[in-house]
Amino acid sequence: MLALTETQSALVHLVVAAAMVVVFTTILRPERNAHRVVMFGLASFFALRYIAWRATETLAPFGATWDCVASWSFFLFECGALLSSLSAFLILSRTKSRSAEADAHAQWWSPRRAPKVAVLIATYNEDRSILERTLAGASALDYPDVDVYVLDDGRREWLSEFAAAYGARHVMRPDNTHAKAGNINHALRMLLAQDEPPDFVAVLDADFVPHSDFLTRTLALFHEQDVGLVQTPQHFFNPDPVQYNLGLQRSYPDEQRFFFDHLQPSRDAWGIAVCCGTSSVIRTSALADVGLFPTDSVTEDFLLTLVLKNAGYRTVYLAEPVTEGLAPEGLKEYVTQRARWCLGQMQILRGRLGPFRPNALSLADRWSMVDAMLYWTLSFPFRVAALVYPILYWYFNIIVVNADVPDVLTYFGVYFVFVLGTMNFISGGLIVPLVHDVSQLLGAFPIMRAAAIGLVRPHGHPFKVTAKGGDRTRTVVQWTLMRPFMVLFSLTAGGLLIGLFSPSFAFADAGDGKAVILFWTLVNLLVLALVMMACVELPRSERHLVDLPDRVGVEIGGEQHVVWMRGLTPDGARLRGIVGRVGEPLRVSIERIGVVPGVVAAVDEGGIRASLQPDQAQRTAILRHLYGTGSAPGVVKSSSTSVFKDFVIRLRSGRP
Repeated sequence: MLALTETQSALVHLVVAAAMVVVFTTILRPERNAHRVVMFGLASFFALRYIAWRATETLAPFGATWDCVASWSFFLFECGALLSSLSAFLILSRTKSRSAEADAHAQWWSPRRAPKVAVLIATYNEDRSILERTLAGASALDYPDVDVYVLDDGRREWLSEFAAAYGARHVMRPDNTHAKAGNINHALRMLLAQDEPPDFVAVLDADFVPHSDFLTRTLALFHEQDVGLVQTPQHFFNPDPVQYNLGLQRSYPDEQRFFFDHLQPSRDAWGIAVCCGTSSVIRTSALADVGLFPTDSVTEDFLLTLVLKNAGYRTVYLAEPVTEGLAPEGLKEYVTQRARWCLGQMQILRGRLGPFRPNALSLADRWSMVDAMLYWTLSFPFRVAALVYPILYWYFNIIVVNADVPDVLTYFGVYFVFVLGTMNFISGGLIVPLVHDVSQLLGAFPIMRAAAIGLVRPHGHPFKVTAKGGDRTRTVVQWTLMRPFMVLFSLTAGGLLIGLFSPSFAFADAGDGKAVILFWTLVNLLVLALVMMACVELPRSERHLVDLPDRVGVEIGGEQHVVWMRGLTPDGARLRGIVGRVGEPLRVSIERIGVVPGVVAAVDEGGIRASLQPDQAQRTAILRHLYGTGSAPGVVKSSSTSVFKDFVIRLRSGRP
C-alpha cells in the first residue's frame, strides 16, 4: 500500500471536512435544536483542535526575541476571538420560533376589550418624507384601540399639523435631557398621568414603518403576565453602505440580518433575547414598575431588557418582519451607530446591572452580557491584528506562525471549512468570506476606541443620533475611514514586493512559513482593497427593495398596455416593455392604489421612467403598499456565487 505524503494527507482532511458539511447540511435541519447541537459541537471540537495545535506546534520559543513577542501576542488575540466564537456557538446551538405561539394566542384578551396601545414615534431631525412613511403605516395599523404619538425632540412647529393629518398627536418637551430615552420617558409620564393609561406602548424610530399586523402579532405574546417586552426584527428597505458601494444589494444581505434572523431567535431559546429599541412593544405596568426607560447607557434598549429581567419580567422575540426601516445610507453614520452600540455595552458592563455586580439577574443574563463584551472587545482587535502581523515578516523577518503548509491545511483548513459550513447551514448562506470581513473591518478602529473609552471612562458621553436621509446624489470618498486601510494596504503591498523581488528580504530560511505568510498577505490585500472600495460612497436615490416586479396597466398615447413595473416611489415608477416620449402624459393603474396620472420623465433601455402625480390619498396608499405590507424587504439568504456575479457586474459597470 502506498503511503500518503503530508500534503496528500492534508488534502484528504480537507475533503473529509467538506464532505461532512455536505452530508450534514443535507440530512440535518437548522430549526431542530438537536441537529444544531451536532453541528456546533463538531465546530467547537475543530476550533479547540486548531487552537491546541497552534499552542503546541506553531509558537516561537520563549525568549527575549521579537519572534516570541509577535508570535505569542498574535496567539493571544486569536484565543480571545476564538473564545468569543465558542460563546456564540453555544448560543446558536438552540433556536426558537414563536410564530405558532402568536397564532395560538391571538386575541387572548377576548371576550374582554382589546388592550389599549400607544405607539410612540421618537424623532429628532428626520426629513418630512421619512416621517410621512412612518405615519402612513402607523395610521393603518389593523388594531381597534391605538393612539399614535410623535415625540419631537426637534421641536418643529410644522410637525403638529403634519402629524394631525394622520390622526397622530405631536408631543414636545422643553429640553433634550437623556436624548431618546428621555424623550420617551417624557411621553410615558404624560400617558401614565391619564385617567386610562395605555396597557402597552410600542416604540418606533422615526424611519421605521409598522406593517398593518405589527400590533396583532406582537400583542399575542403578552398572554403570560411575566412577559414585559416583545422585540421584533429590524428589516431595511434600502441597502446599507457595504451592500450598495460593492454593488451587492441584490445578492448579499444587510449586515444586521444574521443578528436579527438567527442570533436573536437563539438568544430567545436561552431566555436572553434583548430589546433593540425600535419595533418593540412593552407592557406599560412593567415600565412603571422599573421607573421607565433607564438613562445610564446610550444603549438604553439593551439596558431596559436587564432592568426588566432584574424586576422579574421576560423579554421574548418574534422573528417576523412586521416593521421595516431605513438603514444608515452613509458610512460615517453606519460606523457611528456601531461605535455607539459598543460604548453602550461597555457602560452597561461597568454599571449597576453589570455581570459581576450583586443584582437579581440570572446566570444566563450575566453570560449574555459577557458574550457581548467578548464580541465588542476581542473580535475587532483580532481582525486588525490579522492585517498587521504579516507585515512584520516582510520588513523585519519576524515569523508569527511557524507552520508547514500541510499542517495549516489539516488544522486551520478543516476548522475554517467546517465552521463556515456550519454558520451557513443555520443562516442560509449569509456568511460570505471576504465580504463579511469588510463589514466588520469598516468600523473596527472606532469600535476599538469606543470599547477602550467605555471601559475606562463609561460616563459623560453624549448620545449621537444616526442621521438618515439627506443628499446622496454625489460620489463621496470617506478619506478619514479609508486612511488606515490605505496605509495597511501600502505597507502590505510594499512588503510583498520587496520580499518577492529582493533576495535579501526573501528570508529563504523561513521554509513553509513563507508560503503561509504569502497566502495570508494576498488575502489581506484583497480584503483591504474591498474595504477601500466600500469607502467610496456612490450616488444613490431611494428605491424600495421590491421582492418581485408587479404587472400594471398603463395608458399612453391613447393605447392601453400591460407592463412590468420594476420600481415604485410616491413620485415615480420604472416601467419596462413600453415606449414613450419625454413629457408625454400617461396614467398608471396600480392595484389597491388606483389610476395615478403622470408623465414620461426619461427613456432608458427597455422602457421608461415615469414621474407620478398622485393625490394625497393615492400617495398615502403607495406608502402603505411599499412599506406597510408584504414580507421582508431585501435579501435574507445568499450564496458566494451570486455575490461574485454581482461584484463582477459592479466592477464592469462602475455603479451598483
